[in-house]
Amino acid sequence: MEWKNTMGLLVTSGLITASVIATGGTAQGANGRLLAGSLVSSSVGGTIDYTVYLPAGYDANGTTRYPSLYLLHGRGDTQAAWQQEIGDIDELTAAGSIPPMVIIMPEAPWSNGGSYYVDSQYTGAAGGSTPGVAVETAFTGDLLEHIDSKFLTIPDRAARAVCGYSMGGAGALRFATAHQDLFSAGIILSPAVYVPSTPVDSSTREFGAYGVGASLYDEDRYQSLNYPATLSDFDPALPVHLFIAVGDDEYANPLPEDAIHDLDHEAATLYTQAKRVAGITAELRVYNGGHDWGVWKRGFREGVVDIATHLRT
Repeated sequence: MEWKNTMGLLVTSGLITASVIATGGTAQGANGRLLAGSLVSSSVGGTIDYTVYLPAGYDANGTTRYPSLYLLHGRGDTQAAWQQEIGDIDELTAAGSIPPMVIIMPEAPWSNGGSYYVDSQYTGAAGGSTPGVAVETAFTGDLLEHIDSKFLTIPDRAARAVCGYSMGGAGALRFATAHQDLFSAGIILSPAVYVPSTPVDSSTREFGAYGVGASLYDEDRYQSLNYPATLSDFDPALPVHLFIAVGDDEYANPLPEDAIHDLDHEAATLYTQAKRVAGITAELRVYNGGHDWGVWKRGFREGVVDIATHLRT
C-alpha cells in the first residue's frame, strides 16, 4: 500500500506550547514537521516536555487521523536524540514503506535520567538521589490522553506503537507487554533488560527506578516489573508484535558470571521467551555494531517498516 503526502498546517492551543523546529523540506513539500509541546502531569508532579512529528499533509482542521508512535530515549540522553531519525521517517513515508504517522518523543529526566520508565517507589533518602516518580503512569495515562486530545491520532491500541533504545528499550518492552490495551506493537532496540536479575554494575540499581522507600534498588520490585512477570500475565486476546534488534558488539560485562547479561545474549533470551507466548509475534535482528546509533538507526529503519504492517491506518 502507498500513501500520498501533501503539506498541512498545525493549529495549537491549550497546554501545548508549540514552536516549530526546522526539519528542511523539498520542492514537493514531502517532509513532515517537528513541534515542541508540554503538558502538566500530576503523576510526575510537574511538566512533561515532548517533541511531536507531524507528517506531510497533516491538517489540524481536517478529518484524517493517523497511527501514533512513541519514541523513548536511553539513560542520560534526551528526546532530542531521536530527531536524527526524522530524515529516515520522511524518506520511508514518501516511499510508501510506512504510513504517515504522528510520532511523539517525550523527555524523561526523572531519577537522574535513569527512570527506566517505571513507577518508582524510591523516597530519595539514600545518597542524595532524587525521589522517584510515577513515570509509567504519567506516560501511559497523562501523555497518551493529552496527545490523543490535541492531535489527529487514531485513539486505538491497534494504531499505537512504542519504540526505545537501551533504557528506552526496556521501557518500550514494558509498555507494549504490560499495557496491551494501549499498544499493539513495539520496536525494542538493545533493551536494558535482565533475567533472572540485574548484573551488579547495572544502572537499574543506581538511580532508584526500582527502589522502594530508602533503598535505591529492591529485588522484589524489579522482579514484579520485569518482562517475565508481564509475559506470564499476557492476554492473547490483545496481540502484540515485537521487533527486537541488538548489536553483536554490545558491552561485555567484566565478571564471568555476568556474561549472560551481555545485551546480545539478553535480547536473544527475550526473543526466545516472547515468541513462545500466545498472542505475541516477534522478530529478532543482530547487527554488526555495539551499543550505539549505528545499530539503533538500522534497527529503527527496519523495525518501523516491520511494525507498520501490524498497525491500523
